[in-house]
Amino acid sequence: MATNSNPLVLVYYCSGHGYGHATRVSAFASHLLRLQSPPAIHIVSSAPKHVFSDSVALGALYRNANIDPVIVQPLAYRVDRQKSVQVLKKFLEDKDQKVSEESQWLRSIRADCVLSDAAFLGCLAANNAGIPSILITNFSFDSVYSYLSTSFLDEPPKLHHTLDALHPPPKPEEIEPDMPVPLEELAPLVEQIHAGYRCADLLLRLPGTIPLPSFALQPALPSQEWVDIRTRTFKPHIVAHLVRPTSNYKLHPQIPFPPAFPPKPLPREVRPAPLLVRSTDPAVYTPEGRSRLLSSVGVPVHLHDPGQTRILIVSFGGQVFHKPHSRSHSRTTSKSATPNGTTPSPQPSPPGSAGLPEHLKPLIDTQDSVVDPTQHAQALSDALKNATLNRPDPLVEPCPSHARVQPANPVRALPVHLTLDMDHPHVRPRGHSQLRVAGAPPAAVPTSPRIPSQMPAFVTIPPTPRLDDEVHSPAHAWGGGAILPVADHEGESATTGPGTGVGAEVEEPRILPDASWIAIVCGVSKDWGREDGEDLPENFFVAPRDVYMPNLTAAADVLLGKLGYGTVSECVDACTPFVYVPRPLFIEEHGLRLFLSHAGVGVELARAQYEQGEWADAVEAAWRAGRDAKTAKRRKGETGQRREEGAGMAREVLEWVWRWKAGVAAGGAVGVGRIRSSDGMGALC
Repeated sequence: MATNSNPLVLVYYCSGHGYGHATRVSAFASHLLRLQSPPAIHIVSSAPKHVFSDSVALGALYRNANIDPVIVQPLAYRVDRQKSVQVLKKFLEDKDQKVSEESQWLRSIRADCVLSDAAFLGCLAANNAGIPSILITNFSFDSVYSYLSTSFLDEPPKLHHTLDALHPPPKPEEIEPDMPVPLEELAPLVEQIHAGYRCADLLLRLPGTIPLPSFALQPALPSQEWVDIRTRTFKPHIVAHLVRPTSNYKLHPQIPFPPAFPPKPLPREVRPAPLLVRSTDPAVYTPEGRSRLLSSVGVPVHLHDPGQTRILIVSFGGQVFHKPHSRSHSRTTSKSATPNGTTPSPQPSPPGSAGLPEHLKPLIDTQDSVVDPTQHAQALSDALKNATLNRPDPLVEPCPSHARVQPANPVRALPVHLTLDMDHPHVRPRGHSQLRVAGAPPAAVPTSPRIPSQMPAFVTIPPTPRLDDEVHSPAHAWGGGAILPVADHEGESATTGPGTGVGAEVEEPRILPDASWIAIVCGVSKDWGREDGEDLPENFFVAPRDVYMPNLTAAADVLLGKLGYGTVSECVDACTPFVYVPRPLFIEEHGLRLFLSHAGVGVELARAQYEQGEWADAVEAAWRAGRDAKTAKRRKGETGQRREEGAGMAREVLEWVWRWKAGVAAGGAVGVGRIRSSDGMGALC
């Protein structure tokens, strides 16, 4: 084991489900490695190595391993409950073997402590090896899997197609109907995950949290009991729990080490933690730095002035996006190659991996790995060869009048150069090109159909009530925070609205509010949108695949994407308003919406509006709600606040590990040298 003269050895287990875990793990590992006496850090994850590039560049060691199951998503905003349970069952069949092998590896490298975000296997292996573990997260997967039993159905109504001899009815994508998983089937599986988290000794609870039932006795699983199925929001007692100081929680008793190891010297504890977010380059807030960034995306110089041009960032892997057509071919082509001309590729096996157990070897193809560039390009090419079929216009249940957001300006027609018909600027034929990234519905599947007004529609999920100021640090707040539902267009019925007849024309969806806006699309290939022989219009640009998202988010006026920790944290840090499409079966969204309502600006965009390309109202509403804070942030620039908070958290973690080691050396049992939650790291929040 390490001594005061040798660095501590920390192992950081990172879930491979989504990049939010990986980006914050890399951020915190970087804080640890920048300390005056940094520890040695091993990162273990099924997420690809390049996502941890910041911390790897500072000396972190990376090992690719299959350490947690994944939630199966046929679409970016849907969950396949049955297949997710199948994946979980398969993983748990091998759990004991994985724990044994990981425990042996931890002892072989003489690890001093395990950090986990939020892989239960890491906590379980650490306890089996006689090593303390720290859970650093805003949610845990026992709650996520437990929520698969909710009676809410994420199932769109049956499709209604307009008959047209030229466009036969599509063959719907073979996606299993959404059905709850019986609680009696889920409970024993979830209990195994829950038992793994119970082995953790310290919880550092990040902003955007939901209850973590492996620490606090209440609220307990199943997590479906936390949500009001009628309003689809957290119940009041859940919000009250999140508001309550963590030092007041009644905790589960500590899980002891196996008899071969000394007793645990410190008690279990929950401490609130600051926002972990990747740092923004301060130069982005200068005219020169902003111009360099936008030039790397291919944005012409005359569009670099934030006073004249507003930027929408579209960061949406795995969803359909209708390409706006352009007759112009003279625009400067967007740059999309990486600076060195290379594309991120799967990492080769590290030296010596040939002799590792199977689950310790790098994964060739994981559920959440980066899409292979050739497969990604092929999916785009296939989608562009098809045209959407006739469809009814979506009709979404309107928001209550008191919650509606009315645009400050009258609705404006989309500029002529963004339309299909140059002679009719605000109409389009019913068939149009459709773009896709991996994981999206095929181009032949119509977008979400009309929802009768008498039916409850999940696309209008109201925001969870705002938390009181004491939930998160006031330092995180800017402009009061808000979640703003966007009003849908009214006055059209399912039978009399425009476009209901054969061959009828309908209004062109308003993607951007007006001609002063440009859009930068992330996560697609350099040829996205050009497979049909036409360039994207002047207003649209494709970001390089390796663009540094915190910088791009800082330059943006609004961001459109999925509601995840990584995006939310970077939007909050940069004071960038966020337009998001809900994913109602992901229970962690409730915590993120609470945080966003307190610390930023969020506008919920209905799924049907997103699929139709009707973004303009939501984008404008978000921009108007957050523009004052954005302007102030641009004046202030990068302050280094998050880095200071992260460095303080890193020092407290090392202090906790040294105290644990001192307690073991002194032969102390639980309760020796205890620090209250209001001391030490608690002061950071």
